[in-house]
Amino acid sequence: MSKEMQVEPVVVSDYQENTFLVWDAETMRGVVVDPGAEGPRLLSRIEKIGFTPEAILLTHGHSDHIGAVRDIKAAFDIPIYIGEGEEELLIDPAKNLSAAFGLNITSPPADHLLKEGDTIEVAGFTFGILATPGHSPASICYLHEKIMFCGDVVFMGSIGRTDLPGCDHNLLMQSLSEKILPLDDAVFLYPGHGPATTVGRERMTNPFLLQLQSVNK
Repeated sequence: MSKEMQVEPVVVSDYQENTFLVWDAETMRGVVVDPGAEGPRLLSRIEKIGFTPEAILLTHGHSDHIGAVRDIKAAFDIPIYIGEGEEELLIDPAKNLSAAFGLNITSPPADHLLKEGDTIEVAGFTFGILATPGHSPASICYLHEKIMFCGDVVFMGSIGRTDLPGCDHNLLMQSLSEKILPLDDAVFLYPGHGPATTVGRERMTNPFLLQLQSVNK
């Protein structure tokens, strides 16, 4: 793992979503990944750590991952990054699935749209962008050295659900096959829900990845 990058998960909301506070221990510059809910609590924790967020990185636009974007954006006036094709979810409760639960969750619009192969430099970190659609229309992962924020693409022992509007199971399996399995075993995965894991662990134990490897033999 990067010596400079510090990562602190903050589990928020009834969905137990992982918001990641990420910062450089030397410069105290950082980013916030998928601020899902409980904005005041996140802001309090950022203040206690003492780092300065310079961007909001979103893996996808489902409501449980964007509920505190407005609070973070208002506090620091920083840009919002999301995958190209995912931007409408930020402003449409029907598309981000909050309307289905009687809620009206929206976010400020995206400032930057990202696609496969893009590289961004934020807070002194370099992130490569992997397009991983399936759980949502244009989900992306952010890879910095051996650390990846993978949203709801893959979890410890499982993968993101695909029984919701805008999901596509076959497309998610293709993303796993083409983008996750080729990664080095040492890549550390920070998912949107549940504990962190590694590509190596999931390659050996995740039933969905095992299925893909069996088919690909």
